[in-house]
Amino acid sequence: MRALQNKGPIEIKLMNQEPSSPIAIRLVNVKKYFKDRDVEALGGVSLEVLRGEFITLIGPSGSGKSTLLELLGDIGDEGGPTGGEISIEGKTPEELRRTRGYGIVFQESTLFPWYRIFENCLLPFRIAKSRLPSKQQVQRIEMLLEMVGLDKKFWSYYPRELSGGMQQRVAIVRALALDPPLLLMDEPFGALDDLTRKSMQMLLLDIWSKTQKTILMVTHSISEACFMSDRVVVLSHRPGRIARIVSIPLDRPRERPMSETKAFARICSMVREALGSGGALEENGSIKE
Repeated sequence: MRALQNKGPIEIKLMNQEPSSPIAIRLVNVKKYFKDRDVEALGGVSLEVLRGEFITLIGPSGSGKSTLLELLGDIGDEGGPTGGEISIEGKTPEELRRTRGYGIVFQESTLFPWYRIFENCLLPFRIAKSRLPSKQQVQRIEMLLEMVGLDKKFWSYYPRELSGGMQQRVAIVRALALDPPLLLMDEPFGALDDLTRKSMQMLLLDIWSKTQKTILMVTHSISEACFMSDRVVVLSHRPGRIARIVSIPLDRPRERPMSETKAFARICSMVREALGSGGALEENGSIKE
């Protein structure tokens, strides 16, 4: 695991890393300039992500975190990068999108309100015109809904009848429906209360351990980034560049008591120092413990 950036961001190596693991994502000097807004969002980001790795992106407002995720998913409003190269499992982002090679989860669940929960989960098969037999589609969704712990009685409910945490469970199921190798997550727990957020963190870690997907997650929480990921990628002020990469030397599976240790506090401190100003770089104060 290493960054390709010429300036060489500081990285603390993960104790159990495997150098021979295949590269899932390769970013080489990726830049993004929005002409309509005259904004340089990314100033040259280079990074390699191993297959099955859990990476979090954190940085001040405007550092290009969500922009980077949009470029990976080929869903930006002004096309691809204005400079550099992106390769995901040997494909361009456009090729990956066309082959449904990733699932994505946003801060809001974005479920269709006129479809019931189970129907929402089946939509990816319909959109992709999947050749998987209907019976197997249903079986996969049933398996995933059980994996995220959503009681069967809620499967026939409409999204508005579920809590925010329940809706995000459904959003995760929908993202995993086609069994993509990559999961992109943009502040997936940002709208949840603290108790629900911590519960969803443990749920996602459990899902990741069972599926071994490659996960890239944007977050504004230092403790969330350090608790969940293999590496925390800290982005600088606009235009976003990698300021530092901190690998997390905590055993897996992660257990909640780990977040109460001195070792964990030191890891969070490294990320906070990279963010600068005691971690208070966000204009709205949303970078927090």
